[in-house]
Amino acid sequence: MSTRVQAPARRRILLTFGAALALATGRALAAESLATGSVQYREVDLTYAAEAVVEATRQSTVSAQVTGRIVELKYDVGDYVQKGQLLVRIDQTEAQQVVAGSEAQVAQAQAAYDNARVELERTRDLARQKFVSQAALDRATAAMRVAEAQLQSARAGAGQAATTRSYTTVVAPYSGVVSARHVELGEMAAPGKPLMTGFDPGELRALATVPQFKVADVKASPRAMVEIPSLNRWVTGKAISVLPSSDARTYATRVRVDLPADLRDVYPGVYARVHFTVGRGRKLVMPVSAVLRRSEVTGAYVVGEKGEVSLRQVRLGEAAGDGLIEVLAGLRPGEKVALEPVKAGMTLGR
Repeated sequence: MSTRVQAPARRRILLTFGAALALATGRALAAESLATGSVQYREVDLTYAAEAVVEATRQSTVSAQVTGRIVELKYDVGDYVQKGQLLVRIDQTEAQQVVAGSEAQVAQAQAAYDNARVELERTRDLARQKFVSQAALDRATAAMRVAEAQLQSARAGAGQAATTRSYTTVVAPYSGVVSARHVELGEMAAPGKPLMTGFDPGELRALATVPQFKVADVKASPRAMVEIPSLNRWVTGKAISVLPSSDARTYATRVRVDLPADLRDVYPGVYARVHFTVGRGRKLVMPVSAVLRRSEVTGAYVVGEKGEVSLRQVRLGEAAGDGLIEVLAGLRPGEKVALEPVKAGMTLGR
């Protein structure tokens, strides 16, 4: 006996089937637009990973050299300052008075020197005419030399006073970013008191700690990739310097890796991981851009032959260079992974 489907029920079945077909078609079309990369065996770099911290090649703290009240603060933390620009101004009233007093002493010493010089010339003329003794000429010569020495001393004092006055304006020794401000407007500055700390963001490096048994491998192939986990960014190290010293407690050697000058959002103290190249080998690898990290779970979106997208949990190894990372488990050779995990996730959720 055959069962006839009523027209409303048949219409609902057709609509449901049509919606499912449209959804599948939409997912397939969306999957076709995803950029994918292959999981394959390749001859890649063998690396050794070492923990590191970013530091600035040029980082300094400017301090006060005179005593006085701070009357002007031009910059704050995070501001970029050009070389030679004013950072802090200290009240120069006292320094100005010292300069005025030293200038008056120079004028007094100059007058005394001019008078002694004229007196010496007059005494010489009289000595040539035998009107004064040689002793009088010697006294005039000595008096002129004393006046000359006093003038030089007064000029040196004036120069020192002017230099001290220049210390009331603290300028940036090089272009960089203010990382810390140690004083507030109106506080008293004193010689040696820190005012501001800054660093040059164009000259950064990663300082890694490498065990002694790996130092020879690092020196043999001086290449390294620096990973910034907080930014999910990889950069190529420009140069590697192995410091000629070792920690007697940990038996580890410090290695400096210079970073490129165009880095953004990277500053001293940021945690990094340096991957030193120590050889070549054959590994199963995938593009590192396809890796999806969610808390402690690491995965990748796999794109099938018919365009279907599925999330797969994977276990990864060391970085392999050239934007690749080793696959230990979860993927097979020849499979395709989405290079844009966020976009692939949106496709899967449609």
